[in-house]
Amino acid sequence: MGKSTEQVSGKGGSDVNDGGRLLSLPEADACAQRPKHWERNGHWYFLSTNVSTYADIKSDWLDARNLCRKHCMDAISIETVEENDMVLDILEKQKLPYVWTSGRLCNFKGCDREDLQPVLINGWFWSGSGVKLAKTNETPAGWGYQPWSATGHFKRPQPDNAEFEINETKESCLGVLNNVYKDGIKWHDIGCYHTKAVICEDSPPLLQYIAATNPNIKL
Repeated sequence: MGKSTEQVSGKGGSDVNDGGRLLSLPEADACAQRPKHWERNGHWYFLSTNVSTYADIKSDWLDARNLCRKHCMDAISIETVEENDMVLDILEKQKLPYVWTSGRLCNFKGCDREDLQPVLINGWFWSGSGVKLAKTNETPAGWGYQPWSATGHFKRPQPDNAEFEINETKESCLGVLNNVYKDGIKWHDIGCYHTKAVICEDSPPLLQYIAATNPNIKL
């Protein structure tokens, strides 16, 4: 889907989905002092519950992204099987019930493209990186397993937009759930208003933005 300018500007864009709230700009000091819990190939991550400031905070999907963006990071985009295995290991070791990712369903203005239909199968993307997900009804190439759960509230394969049938709330955001439906640690589509912890990862566009506007900063 390509990268969008909203990653840097924080204005408008596809992720403004409730009450007119916007993505926020990063803060230079927070970026320089961002938590660095673990690293892969020069890319840093942190888990919000392991930072004292955020230990007791659970956020809806947009606020979770903004928590990360403050630190020149974004909610995690799980683009490889190695990265997914890392997330599964974190949830298992930390005994977390669930975390947010940057995964988002393209069900807003501009998402009526033919290549995104049907949207539950072809319309998911990582909003943190702009990368489109594989079809949800297929195992991603090279993965060897299906990260989406085979069950949920109505015992249907995910994503299934189940909450819409209950209260007409769209399940437009992607979280990783830890055996909530006796299904292991799997991906689920979830209403974006639900509150969870988040795994943050370095955002190259935000780091570049802060570096360019703060020449003497050490990131």
